[in-house]
Amino acid sequence: MARRVVAGPARLGRTRLVAVDGPSGAGKSRFAARLADALAALPGGTRPPVVHTDDLLDGWDDQLTFWPRLDEWVLAPLREGTPGAYRRYSWVRRCFLPRPVPVPAAPVVLLEGVSAARAVVRPELTLAVLVTAPAPLRLARAVARDGPEILPELRRWHAGERAHFAADGTAERADLVVDGAPILPHDTDGYYVRIR
Repeated sequence: MARRVVAGPARLGRTRLVAVDGPSGAGKSRFAARLADALAALPGGTRPPVVHTDDLLDGWDDQLTFWPRLDEWVLAPLREGTPGAYRRYSWVRRCFLPRPVPVPAAPVVLLEGVSAARAVVRPELTLAVLVTAPAPLRLARAVARDGPEILPELRRWHAGERAHFAADGTAERADLVVDGAPILPHDTDGYYVRIR
């Protein structure tokens, strides 16, 4: 996968943008981290920046409307070959933190999160990956990660995800669909299980 990314065309300025999309709890963050490790392990490779869309949301109600912020702060500068930066949202303080998170104009940048491979950015992607897993497992993972008190918001979030993915056609347009809960035995550090 890492070799495929670096061999692919740079479509966002000089950057190869890889979107790791999928519903919450599917395993997107883990997949993105492993891909970043694999890219760093290539001869002459460096670890690419990973931008998590959750860090750009202005709370639960900004599930899909954060994109102009991402475009202005990160994608537009990368298109021009210059570094971007964003302010990370604090889910505890419920505000954006003052210190910017830099995003260098690197050869590869990973964008991870729900709607990362949405239609508006597809022409600029080198690779669109969708990570998926069964809904009960995804719910259990999210609750284990964030606590049971998020259940009301999480159920609303899942409904928003379903509507977005259906309208966007994300699964049909992804270059690769990955099993975020594979039962096949494999070395999880170096391999993934492809669904399509």
